[in-house]
Amino acid sequence: MILSTVLNIEWKSLLFGSEDWSFLPEIILRTVIMFLTIIIGLRLLGKRGVKQLSIFELVVIIGLGSAAGDPMFYKEVGIISSVVVFMVIIFLYSAITKLIGSSKKFENLLEGKPICLIENGVFTIENFRKENLGSDEFFAELRLRSVSHLGQIEFAIEEVSGEISIFFQTDENVKYGLPIMLDSLKNPVTYIEQSGYYSCTFCGFTEEKNVGEAGKCLHCNHKNWVKASNKKRLA
Repeated sequence: MILSTVLNIEWKSLLFGSEDWSFLPEIILRTVIMFLTIIIGLRLLGKRGVKQLSIFELVVIIGLGSAAGDPMFYKEVGIISSVVVFMVIIFLYSAITKLIGSSKKFENLLEGKPICLIENGVFTIENFRKENLGSDEFFAELRLRSVSHLGQIEFAIEEVSGEISIFFQTDENVKYGLPIMLDSLKNPVTYIEQSGYYSCTFCGFTEEKNVGEAGKCLHCNHKNWVKASNKKRLA
């Protein structure tokens, strides 16, 4: 009974689905196109979208997952086609990994470079915009590192993995900076009623101000300010 069933299986349909050998070159072309499309898409999403995994690990996971999944659900997708997709993805992964190892320019093109987001307590605005980061999410990550205001930070660098490296000011060098605690940016002012240090709510630039109109930020030209903090960091 079982042998009879096995012999009656349409092996061509099982292995190739509804396609024949002439479709295999198109499979290779489709795989190359989609592989590159996935890389471009992940690069556009930015490093935060691929945190903890490299771009190529995600490409391989997505590509191989799709290649393995389709023949499971669609009768017209043959097993041989799926195997070809696997082989092409593995070949592309190996080839690109070798190129990355031999060419720094190629590595920077695909994986990007570390980017400085904060320098001496002030946002590097253009870099922050390029990475498409949300300030609330970023501030939450800083708070998890026991940061209460930007004056405690000498440099904050986004690594190619999406992780944030923070280099802190020493206690004696902590300066006034933009507070990032909950609700600290809720009531910005454009008029200074009490002299002191104030921080721009947009870029974190901090300066001493006297009573009167707060004026524009010298760093970004925005007009909203909050009272700065110079608390020491609690490790």
